[in-house]
Amino acid sequence: MTEILFDANEDWEKRILCSDESCIGTVGPDGKCRECGKPFEGVLPEDHGQSALQTPDSAEENPAAPEEAASDDDWEKRVLCSDGACIGVIGPDGKCKECGKPLR
Repeated sequence: MTEILFDANEDWEKRILCSDESCIGTVGPDGKCRECGKPFEGVLPEDHGQSALQTPDSAEENPAAPEEAASDDDWEKRVLCSDGACIGVIGPDGKCKECGKPLR
């Protein structure tokens, strides 16, 4: 049996699910889905994204690493699976990494 570990700092009651009902992600502090990147279609609560662990001061202490900035470019270049119900992306072999379907 596998033990499931939950982040004790995660407030499950306040999480906001992605607007795309076929996505499994939650909306991050930037207002975008952490899984698919789509912006939330609605009004976010004013305190959304604020955590007791991360204050504005602590965010400035940990600036984004150059590697993270480079990965943003890769995020924009990704090709999503042709199956609208799949969450995968097309790999270098031309097939979905999740379900194996070809691009077209």
